[in-house]
Amino acid sequence: MGTKKSVKKPQIGHAKKAGVDQKLRWFREIRTEEKLQLGQEVKVNQVFSVGDSVKVTGTSKGKGFLGGVGRYGFHGGPKTHGQSDRHRAPGSIGAGTTPGRVYKGKRMAGHTGVDAVSIKGLEVIKIDKEKNEILIKGGIPGFTGALVEITKLGKIKGYTPPPEEKEVQNDSENSDTPENQNISETDNRKSETTDLSDQSGTPSPSEFSESEVKENAEV
Repeated sequence: MGTKKSVKKPQIGHAKKAGVDQKLRWFREIRTEEKLQLGQEVKVNQVFSVGDSVKVTGTSKGKGFLGGVGRYGFHGGPKTHGQSDRHRAPGSIGAGTTPGRVYKGKRMAGHTGVDAVSIKGLEVIKIDKEKNEILIKGGIPGFTGALVEITKLGKIKGYTPPPEEKEVQNDSENSDTPENQNISETDNRKSETTDLSDQSGTPSPSEFSESEVKENAEV
């Protein structure tokens, strides 16, 4: 998760007590019912498993100051003759005498993004024990490389583990596949039939003489 230059003194005290010398960039208290020792490292595979349903919480991307069209999808004013500056205008924001003010929460232009976003129901599809990584299917809030918090919700309903991946051989000609076995069997059958025809002694059509062919035609 990286380190940062300046850290508050209470956090430095907690880190020293746990035996961690680094100034952690992300410091959070997460309560659990399991009995853990101070300074113990928790691996991903100890908490999550393939097929789990999780909730991912992060900070959305910052998009700066946007108008009503870009922020909320307003349609703007009518695109007709005589309209000069109303194409992306928000329209009326309230009446004059009554209520005589703008209601709180009125959707208007302003800063967009950098908000806490939680996405529920994502699926864990793979866990890499060696790299201590977790692969999640679905959209993850935030920019690439941002810190997110993953909460386990339970198991996906009707989850079935995927079949094991089979190794594909590079040399298909030398592999004993069913197709190659069928081809070899048909070749063997052809060779057997040719041997039987030769052993039976029946002459081939090319061995008949012209006179025999004419006699058979007259009959």
